[in-house]
Amino acid sequence: MFKPNYQITNAILNNIASIEAAREIIENAPLVPYWEKQFREDRVVRTVHYSTSLEGNPLNIEEVRKVLHGESGEVKAYSRDIQEVINYRNVIKYIESTQRGTNCISEDDMNRIHELTVEKIVPETEVSAYRDRQWGTKNSTTGEISFVAPEPERVETLVQDFFRWVGSDEYVSTHPILRSGITLAEISRIHPYTEGNGRTSRAMATLSLYFDGYDIKRFFALDEYYDQNSEDYYRAIQTYQEDDDSLVPWLEFFVKGLDIELSRVKERVLKMSRDHKLREEIGQIALTDRQEEILNYIEKNRSIKNQDWRELFPDVSDDTILRDLKDMIDKGVIKKEGKTKAARYIIR
Repeated sequence: MFKPNYQITNAILNNIASIEAAREIIENAPLVPYWEKQFREDRVVRTVHYSTSLEGNPLNIEEVRKVLHGESGEVKAYSRDIQEVINYRNVIKYIESTQRGTNCISEDDMNRIHELTVEKIVPETEVSAYRDRQWGTKNSTTGEISFVAPEPERVETLVQDFFRWVGSDEYVSTHPILRSGITLAEISRIHPYTEGNGRTSRAMATLSLYFDGYDIKRFFALDEYYDQNSEDYYRAIQTYQEDDDSLVPWLEFFVKGLDIELSRVKERVLKMSRDHKLREEIGQIALTDRQEEILNYIEKNRSIKNQDWRELFPDVSDDTILRDLKDMIDKGVIKKEGKTKAARYIIR
């Protein structure tokens, strides 16, 4: 049976404590349904973009957004690149269809996620089928082999060993965050398929968190951290792949990434909560329709400047808008930063 080897370092412990604190704040923050919906939609776009980008997909985040909104015709890209985006959205739908806290990840989950990941991309014979050939990676600079996956004849046994661990008492006693990180690393190391292993392993790590009640309102996108720190990501994974005696470097990277992402989400949630509270207070303040439009613009874009309101109200003079802004300042709704033409107005 697979037996992960690691020690809980101070770095891991401190980051888990920070994650738990952020989780508590995010799950209990009062957000209106509109903002929760916006958070989740944004998280889907970011997850799809960054996970596929990490594997070389060239679509930028706005192009991914268009594809997910059914506007593929407006995106100039190879059909395969578009299909990868559609497929990973389907993977997220599969993960979101699960019930939190009711199950453990399984081999069936892994194969289903792989099937969704590579649909219309690889031959049917390779969909959810364990690879039958050797696989390795080369260092792009030196040309040297940097990682050799286990022999194909060992793949099925290694997969079964891993999922036996998932069903063990040791798995149950392991912290859910560490279970997720170990899942990502071990599936990546086994490299069970000919293609789609990275996306499958990351999706399985997310599914593991969801099953353990760590969906955290489905607001976070860990793949963004991986893509923006891709060299560190691959180095940490490779360290484990080359020396499977220790998961410590990988787990420190994984837990740090989750902490950074949830801290970012926490700050955004707290800001939205403050804005919601302000909105409730503003509800008692009389604002004109134009002032409401100004407030909506600031909430969406964080500030408004002279060039912004000229585009927003092309038929209204600067003097009129400035009177509106001064009135909103006097009522305690917004405040001014900077002077003269460089000034901007933000929510107080």
